[in-house]
Amino acid sequence: MFERNLDFDKIIERRNTDSLKYDFAVKRHRPADVLPLWVAEMDFRISSYIQDALVKQVEHGIYGYTDTLDDYYESVHGWFLRHHNFDIKEEWIIKTPGIVYALGMAVQAYTNVGEAVIIQQPVYYPFSEVVRYNGRRLLSNNLVYDPVNNRYVIDFVDFEQKVESENVKLFLFCSPHNPVGRAWDKEELAQLLEICRRHGVIIFSDEIHCDFVWEKKHIVLASIAQDYQDHIITATSPSKTFNIPGLQVSNIIIPGTELRKVFQNAVNASGYSQLNAVGLIATKAAYAYAEEWHAAVSEYIRSNIAFMRAYLKEYLPMLNMVEVEATYLPWVDCSGLGLSDRQLDELIIKEAHLWLDPGHIFGEGGHGYQRFNAACPKSVLLQALSQLREAIEKTEAGNEK
Repeated sequence: MFERNLDFDKIIERRNTDSLKYDFAVKRHRPADVLPLWVAEMDFRISSYIQDALVKQVEHGIYGYTDTLDDYYESVHGWFLRHHNFDIKEEWIIKTPGIVYALGMAVQAYTNVGEAVIIQQPVYYPFSEVVRYNGRRLLSNNLVYDPVNNRYVIDFVDFEQKVESENVKLFLFCSPHNPVGRAWDKEELAQLLEICRRHGVIIFSDEIHCDFVWEKKHIVLASIAQDYQDHIITATSPSKTFNIPGLQVSNIIIPGTELRKVFQNAVNASGYSQLNAVGLIATKAAYAYAEEWHAAVSEYIRSNIAFMRAYLKEYLPMLNMVEVEATYLPWVDCSGLGLSDRQLDELIIKEAHLWLDPGHIFGEGGHGYQRFNAACPKSVLLQALSQLREAIEKTEAGNEK
């Protein structure tokens, strides 16, 4: 066998496949002709090893209740040991249908109605949703933009003050961070750990984007936690790494026996047990065999991000792409256009005919930003940037009249 799906320039028609990204523009109040660069998935075919494993299951033709044996654990364990120096024990793994589901379970498991949960906005919007929808109080230790290094940093003083004053017992952490693209340094992680240790805070660390860190290595928070590892939940999934989000599999890593028991009880109370069969098969094949595909797609996306940075600098210098240390989701400051959030959305949707994720949905600090998705053929990215350039130039020309 060899890897066949390495042509990332190829445009694959995804319309009329019930694709959330391509087929739901009108239902989500956008024009039918928008070019979508929003939801965090890739426009690339999955590894042929994963594809072959799925075809084999289809040919078998039976989809009964399915669970995992040693080879599943060995594939997950092997990947995280090789790539992240994280040595996972089999009993630490609780499988869930997604990390957002696991976020909700953590909120229910470790906090009571009315208690505070802290996050760091701007952040992936389900973080705030699972807090509010479960009747907890939302606290945000807002990230701070550092213009010198063109990246975001943590306000540790504010973080500890809020944790202490509000008696916070649960911290929903995003590492690498979506949408601001930070790959946190070891010193930053150590400082967060120390604050949480002092105040007995449980950390839910969403590390779904861990396999797309560009200029340095991703550090699994629990791997450096030493005596505090039993207070950390590490949420992982093959969905971003191997472009299989629709198969709904996440591996939630909980070393602490008591912490794991409480989380499992919450999952049991939700009525969920075995995951879908094809998702488990795809996960096992991905971590065991799709290394070449992942390395190749990473280089392609890295090139796309560099291309986008150069394009904006040359043609749209009023827009600032925050340094993309991790993820394939460039975070772009559009405040230089002098538009309100509503006006910016109208420019993006109605004039540029693009479907992006507007910054304001990510909470405080997101106003004036747009989140792009660079995991697409370079020709598609160029088309999107050209449409945006044309729309901005047209708007500026109209303003000068």
